[in-house]
Amino acid sequence: QVQLVESGGGLVQPGGSLRLSCTASGSILSFNVMGWHRQAPGKQRELVATITSGGTTNYADSVKGRFTISRDNAKNTVYLQMSSLKPEDTAVYYCNGRKSILGVYDYWGQGTQVTVSS
Repeated sequence: QVQLVESGGGLVQPGGSLRLSCTASGSILSFNVMGWHRQAPGKQRELVATITSGGTTNYADSVKGRFTISRDNAKNTVYLQMSSLKPEDTAVYYCNGRKSILGVYDYWGQGTQVTVSS
């Protein structure tokens, strides 16, 4: 079974930085697209950033210029580097992997809490 495990969440000050990691139980090359989503209390889960196996990235307008998604295939890990953090970035962040070889299948991690507060 495919497993995705997030880490790196925590409490940070506004304007601070944090790097989230998502490590897969197998090669991340098996995922056509990987991404990060977040969900704040009382809000719908929203897409934050994605990266394809070819390295193409996309970002939500709210995080453009502040967040960077990247991958390290050798470590089977996807990262989300967050800078200039704002209180509205507070949410549980989830890692997602999508396979679309013989169909479309999504895999999710358990999430990691990010709290931005002073």
